[in-house]
Amino acid sequence: MFIEIHPITPEQRKIKQVADLLKAGKTVIYPTDTVYGLGCDIFNHDAVDKICRIKRLDPDKAMLTLVCKDISQVAEYAWQIDNEVFRVMKKNLPGPFTFILRSGNSVPKLFKNRKRTIGIRIPNNRIALALVEEMGRPLLSTSLKLDTEDDYDQYLTDPLDLRDYYENLADIIIDGGMGGNEPSALVDCTNDGIEIIREGAEELKF
Repeated sequence: MFIEIHPITPEQRKIKQVADLLKAGKTVIYPTDTVYGLGCDIFNHDAVDKICRIKRLDPDKAMLTLVCKDISQVAEYAWQIDNEVFRVMKKNLPGPFTFILRSGNSVPKLFKNRKRTIGIRIPNNRIALALVEEMGRPLLSTSLKLDTEDDYDQYLTDPLDLRDYYENLADIIIDGGMGGNEPSALVDCTNDGIEIIREGAEELKF
C-alpha cells in the first residue's frame, strides 16, 4: 500500500487508516525529521519480530528505538530520567536526536536487550507524531540504510524510490515528501553524564 499524506497538515482519515493497520500487525515506511524509517506497533510481537528479521537484528543484543509523541510518554517506557538528562531532552526535542536510556518496566519483553537500554526518538515530523498520537503508544523505529559504500547515497530520500526498492519489504509506504539522508544524532545517557556517540543532522544543545 502506497499512501500520500500531507507533511504539514496530515489528513486524520489517512493517519487513522495507517494506525489501524499498524495495530493489526502491519509494518510501515514513514517519514521522520531525518531519514525515512521502518516501523511497527511495539506491542505486536509478530511485527517486531518481522522487522528484526528484515534488519538482521538480535533483540538480545540490539538496541531498539521507540518513537514517542512527547517526553511524558518517554517517561512511561524509560527508567527514571535524571534532571540533567530531562533538561537536555526538553531543550532538543522534538528534534533529530536518539537518546539512549535505561528501559523501564513498561517496555515489551522483546525490547529488553542484555544491557536493558532503549533508544528514544521524538522526531520533529507531523506525520510521525500524528501516527503515534493516533495509536496511543510508541512505534518501533529503525532506519533504512542501503547496502552501499557511498556515504552520500546510503539512504533513499524520494518516496517513489522507496516504493520501488522496498515494496516487498513493508506493508505500507507513506509518501510524506522528500526525506533527508543524514540520520539522527545518537546520545548515550545510560552512564554518568551525556555522551554523543554519533553526530547527526543538528548539534545537541546543552
